[in-house]
Amino acid sequence: MKSKERKRNTPIATLIKNYINKKSGKVPESRKEIQRRFDHLDWKDQKKIMQAFLESGKADRLWAYTKLFDNWDKSFEPRIKELWEQSHEGIISWVVIHYFPTKFLSQNIDKFTDDRDYYFICLRLAEDKSYIIDRSKLSITDYLSVLYHTDRPLSDYEARDLLYKTVRDVCTEDGDYTQLSRYAYGGKGFVIGPILFQDVNLAVYYLRKMDLTDVVHQFEIWNEGVQRAVFNSPEFKKIVNADMIEYEIEEAKAKVAKKYAYLALDDKYKTEFFCIDNVQTSHECFEENAILPLESSELPFEPEEKDSNLPF
Repeated sequence: MKSKERKRNTPIATLIKNYINKKSGKVPESRKEIQRRFDHLDWKDQKKIMQAFLESGKADRLWAYTKLFDNWDKSFEPRIKELWEQSHEGIISWVVIHYFPTKFLSQNIDKFTDDRDYYFICLRLAEDKSYIIDRSKLSITDYLSVLYHTDRPLSDYEARDLLYKTVRDVCTEDGDYTQLSRYAYGGKGFVIGPILFQDVNLAVYYLRKMDLTDVVHQFEIWNEGVQRAVFNSPEFKKIVNADMIEYEIEEAKAKVAKKYAYLALDDKYKTEFFCIDNVQTSHECFEENAILPLESSELPFEPEEKDSNLPF
């Protein structure tokens, strides 16, 4: 009886050689095996592999870009610069933003065009306190994130203004679905207040981290008033008594919260071009002694920070 021959691993140097030699006939199998072993190889072999893949086709270059995040070396910079200038393909921009000198980022800032490129660039450039942040390129929450992570000051007045603008933006956004904090799901009778809108929750998080406690406290009081209005509203009572499935309940409650949050805003945050269905409501919804279903100390106002690192 013949003994079964044990299959032994091909040396990594041989695999790299076969991969680089496009006439070897072994490129696909070598590529697959290299990628399988990559994370457990020595650095010198990893470096050779990434150099080889960066000289190859688009799919292999994209794979190499993902590996560069945890295995960056300045020796890669000339080739990455060349590739980025030829084509801002896929995630190469993230590699450039993460590792290239800030001078290069500043000189080429207009060439980064993906939605959140400026946010990640700004996180690096704004560490230099002389850098002027372009607010028009950032959402409110991204702006607050940059201020927090680069230790920049924010006045109480601007912090308050940004908070209520965030509420206004959520209330007037297109679409029926409102992104909510994970704390907003507490059963049919649970009241959603504006502080549980995801973007508002995140804005409050950053203001707390920046020790703007007075602004946050005043906002919490305003939020409680909106909650009372929601709790006493005919729309909320209809939801509590309705036969709806869970996601329909949450969407309906969020819609009611948006309505009463918008109504409670100062007029300077409202727009003549926006209308809410059935905006007329009784003033007793805002009575000081109206029932609040949760004590303020029990309200779940601890948000999670949006990831500020590069997404790899």
